[in-house]
Amino acid sequence: MFDIACESLDLLVPPQQHTAAMDIGGELTPHDIFAIASGGSRVRLGPAAAARMHAAADTLRRMVEERRRIYGVTTGYGPLASHAVTPEHAEELQRNLIYHLASGVGAPLSERHVRATMAARAASLARGYSGIGAPLYTLLLECLDRDIIPVVPEMGTVGASGDLTPLAHIALALIGEGEVTVRGRRMASADALRAANLEPAVLGHKEGITLVNGTSCMTGIAAVNAVRARRLMAFALRLVVVHSECLQGRVEAWDMRIGRARPHPGQRLVHEAPAALADGSTRLIQAEPVPPRLDESQAVRGWLPEGELPQDPYTIRCVPQEFGAALDVLDFHDRIVTTELQSATDNPLVFSDEGTVLHGGNFYGQHVAFASDALALAVIKIALHAERCLARLTDVTQNKGLPAFLRGGPAGVNSGFMGAQVTATALVAEMRTRATPASIQSIPTNGNNQDVVTMGTIAARKTAEQLDLAFQVLAIQALAVAQAAELRGGASCPGFAPQSRDLIAFIRSFAPALGRDRSLAGEIARVAAQLDTEDWAAGTPLAMD
Repeated sequence: MFDIACESLDLLVPPQQHTAAMDIGGELTPHDIFAIASGGSRVRLGPAAAARMHAAADTLRRMVEERRRIYGVTTGYGPLASHAVTPEHAEELQRNLIYHLASGVGAPLSERHVRATMAARAASLARGYSGIGAPLYTLLLECLDRDIIPVVPEMGTVGASGDLTPLAHIALALIGEGEVTVRGRRMASADALRAANLEPAVLGHKEGITLVNGTSCMTGIAAVNAVRARRLMAFALRLVVVHSECLQGRVEAWDMRIGRARPHPGQRLVHEAPAALADGSTRLIQAEPVPPRLDESQAVRGWLPEGELPQDPYTIRCVPQEFGAALDVLDFHDRIVTTELQSATDNPLVFSDEGTVLHGGNFYGQHVAFASDALALAVIKIALHAERCLARLTDVTQNKGLPAFLRGGPAGVNSGFMGAQVTATALVAEMRTRATPASIQSIPTNGNNQDVVTMGTIAARKTAEQLDLAFQVLAIQALAVAQAAELRGGASCPGFAPQSRDLIAFIRSFAPALGRDRSLAGEIARVAAQLDTEDWAAGTPLAMD
C-alpha cells in the first residue's frame, strides 16, 4: 500500500520547482517546517515512515472487517458517537464530517501558514498511528509539492479536537471541492486537480477524521513563528549594539562573568553575543579591571562634586537579562513545537504492533496554546525595548548631543523622526491591547462534549500578528539607529564595529539618510519586510540548532 519510493514524487513536480527533498516522516524541527512553508524544501516519505503507515492502515482495515466499535470509523462524531455506522457507509460518514466542519470564516490564512499546516499534518500522519491510505496521503504531498494550496479561512477552530475547521477546508480541497491557490491564482479545487492530472480523493475508513483531528494548524503556524521570532530577536540584539555605540555605552554590563553568576541559558548566550557583534568598536566604553578610586581632592567641605553616571540605563545595561529571558521563552516554545511536530496528534490512534485502537485526546492543543501565548509576550517585550531605545535616541535631553528627533535639515521646519517615533509608540500600544492570552479562553462547545478547549490556533495566529507589528517597530528603530550613527561621524560611521557598519549599509540599501523631512511610510514597510526575510541569527549564539 505504501510503496512510495523516495524519488517517485520527482515525476509529479514541475522541474523548475525542484529543491532539496525533506523526509516528512523524520525528526522535523520548526526550521524544517519553515523551509517547506516558504517553498524552500520539497517533501518525501521515507521507507521507515511508509512501513509504519502501511502497518497501521492494515490493522485498521482488519478491525473494520471485524466490525469493531471505533470512534469516527464505525460510529458518528462528538455527542453523536453513540450511533453506530456500518462500514458500508464509510465514505459518506467521512465526507459528511468534512462538510459540516468546513465552516470557517474570515480572511484566508496566508499561503505560507497553509503550507506549514499541510506539512505539519503530513508529519503527524507519518508517525504511523492514523491508518491513512496511500492514495490520500500521496495526494496531500503532491498538492504541497505542486503548490496547490487550499484556501483556508483563518477563524473557526477552538483547538480542542484538533484544528477541525481549518483542516476540514484542506480536506475539502483534497476531495475536489472548495478553492485553492496555484502560484497565487485562486481557482476551484476541482479545476486545479484536473489541470495537474490528479484525481480527487475518495475517503476511506477513518480518512476524513484523520485529516482533521490534530493540532497541525496551530503547530504549523507556531513553527513559522519560531523561526521569525528568532530572527526578530537576533536583529534586535544587533540594533542594541549600534544603539549602544551611538550613546557610548559601557560593555561592562555585558561581561560574561555576570552571566555565570546568574546562569539562565538565555542570559548567558546574550552575554556572549554582544561581545562578538561589538568586536572592533572604539565607541563603547571598556570596563576597567577594578573600579577607579574616588578623587577626594575635589571635596568641598567634605562633599565630593557630582560626576558622570557609572552605569548605563536599563535599555543598555539589562540587555542580557531582558533578551536572555525572551530567548529562554523562545527555547521553551521551540521545544514544545518540535515535540508536537514529532507526535501523532489524532484520535483514535492505531497501534499496529499490538493490533489495537485506543481512544484518547492527543488532538488537544494545550501545549502549543501555552507556548504561543508565552512567545507573544516575549515578542512584545522585544518591541517595547526597541521603542524605548528609539525614544532615548530622539529625545534631545537623553541622546547625548544628537539633534532633536534625529532631524537632518534645519530645526523647526524639519521634525526628523518625530512622526515615526509616534508610530512606533502606537504599534507597541496595539501589541499590548492584543496581549490577552488565548490559551485560557476555554468556552464549552459541541454539545458540551468539548467542555474544555485550548484556543491554540488563536494563540498561534495572534503571535504571528504580533511578529508582524514587532518587525515594523524594529524597522523604525533601524532607520533611526542608522541616522544616529551617521550623525555621529558621517556616512562611513568611523569607530563603529564592522558588524554595525555592515548593518547600517544594509539599512541604507533600502532607505537613504533622512535629510529634509519626507514620508517614511514606504521605507518602514520595505525595511520591515526585508528584516523578516533575513536570517539574522546565523553566525550568532542565537542561531537555531
